[in-house]
Amino acid sequence: MRRLTKIAAASAVLSLALVGCANDSDTAGGDEGLCDGGGDGPVVGLAYDVGGRGDQSFNDSAARGMQQAVDELDATCTEAEAQDGEPESAREDRLRALAEDGHNPIIGTGFAYSLSVDAVAPDFPDVNFGVVDGFDPTPDEPNDNVAYLGFAEHEGSFLVGVAAALKTQTDHVGFVGGVNNDLIKKFEAGYAAGVAAVDENITVDVTYIEEEDLKGFNDPAGGKAAAAAMYEGGADIVYHASGGSGSGVFDAAVEAGDNMWAIGVDSDQYLTASEDQKAHILTSMLKRVDTATFDMIRSVDDGEPLTSYQAYDLASDGVGYATSGGFIDDITDQIDEFAEQIKNGDITVPDKP
Repeated sequence: MRRLTKIAAASAVLSLALVGCANDSDTAGGDEGLCDGGGDGPVVGLAYDVGGRGDQSFNDSAARGMQQAVDELDATCTEAEAQDGEPESAREDRLRALAEDGHNPIIGTGFAYSLSVDAVAPDFPDVNFGVVDGFDPTPDEPNDNVAYLGFAEHEGSFLVGVAAALKTQTDHVGFVGGVNNDLIKKFEAGYAAGVAAVDENITVDVTYIEEEDLKGFNDPAGGKAAAAAMYEGGADIVYHASGGSGSGVFDAAVEAGDNMWAIGVDSDQYLTASEDQKAHILTSMLKRVDTATFDMIRSVDDGEPLTSYQAYDLASDGVGYATSGGFIDDITDQIDEFAEQIKNGDITVPDKP
């Protein structure tokens, strides 16, 4: 059974913004020092999605890939943060500024950079651009200096759906999405399919914080309200795909009490959660944005830059699940059996609800 609700519906353009400074650690939040100093390797422009570095999720995963490039390739970087409600022109201006300042590659961490990269890349044919979760808006006129770094989020979400189905005590689970778009629907579809693969009679509630506005990825209060409603309605496990809003989902699980669980996304969120939240994070769906970010940088450093669509799926370890906390140690064998069936083609996971 699947039930769908929507909260805080609003319309907005895809908008990110605000260029950061190369050595200003406050620009993008998170750990200090990522872009401090100088090296002899590639000079990278890293533009974050809404929420910026410090979101303990999607953007922080990209930052880990950048850190790997600093450590292994002697790279340097400039970080650029995003702001809610910024116009498309601001993203283009940001990318142009990075290109004019000599950055190569330039990586946009989020699908909202797709249009701006498509507009800017032709003017800088010697600069390589990567877009995490990106798409080519003009496929009939592709840019040969752009790579679209995509993931099989539905496959990883299937696995945590299996975990939820095996662990629920109420036969009732939930999903909170940040924004109701095709990308986040992949998470929803995979999760619901994983639950159903174990028991199709388990109820799956679905709520989106925003319909179009990207602030749904940076709204902890909205995430908390959405998850709290699910716990009050009978769900005992809630999976979120909502970026920085996920901290609110974790808070809702804590307040809901014992035997109430949340599932993280993108990173192993148990590792960065507060102590009280950790007791309620069952697992996390791992999306290796760090791997894709590092691969893009390394490819440019090697003189063989990635271009066009690049797929990071379960078979290539592009997605997976976390076991931190030990809460699913008793069911990992069963989860892994489903993973093998996906890898060998016995199970095809849907990418649409």
